[in-house]
Amino acid sequence: MAKEQARRTGAGGGAPARRASDRGRYGRLSRQRVLASALDLVDREGLSALSMRRLGAELGVEAMALYRYAEGKEALLDGLVEALYLELEERLAPQSGTGAEEPDWRSGLHRIARATYDVCLAHPHAVPLLTTRMLAVPLAQRPLAVLRDHERVLALLEGAGLDKPRTSAAFRAFTAWLLGYVSAELRPMVDNAEEPDPAFRLGLHRMPPHELPRLRETAPALAERGGPEDLEAGLDALLDRFTAAE
Repeated sequence: MAKEQARRTGAGGGAPARRASDRGRYGRLSRQRVLASALDLVDREGLSALSMRRLGAELGVEAMALYRYAEGKEALLDGLVEALYLELEERLAPQSGTGAEEPDWRSGLHRIARATYDVCLAHPHAVPLLTTRMLAVPLAQRPLAVLRDHERVLALLEGAGLDKPRTSAAFRAFTAWLLGYVSAELRPMVDNAEEPDPAFRLGLHRMPPHELPRLRETAPALAERGGPEDLEAGLDALLDRFTAAE
């Protein structure tokens, strides 16, 4: 009888021990499924909607069941970064291992930049994490998919014949340009989406004309995305800076 009571209450006594089920309404959970569901939720409703409780409801389990796959909200955010970089790898994979000749270092960097651009535009609400989580997480503690991306870029830069100091400098510049460009592409510009007049649509009437004449004039052009073409043009100008003969 005592053994039965201990089994039901747990070794420390008290309330009956409970094990959160890891089987949701869509079947058994996995880290991949948890992260995919989290990313889908953020895509639909933004980062502010993400919580362990809300994600558990999405998957049809108690929030406690998710702690097997993410230790808490911070780990879940890191998991979203991991999910983005895994998608990046998937986009790059079809162009490798097919027997075709490997692209040169510059074409390889273009491929990475364009694939990253596509992933970010597919998941705009998650893009801020690519900066904020990298500011919070030391290099060695970043998801392996992130580190593999770093390794790919460094290998291509070394293939350009850069020495170690210039390789590291070019790596920082490549990363800053790529993430900065994507962030600029995704900045909200429209003030009133239902307004047909372009000036009122952008809210130019809110900008003092005497203080901000250049910004008012340039705003319509800024509201248009530069696209991957401008991304690659800027990348080439940056790479030329590091590969120019001294």
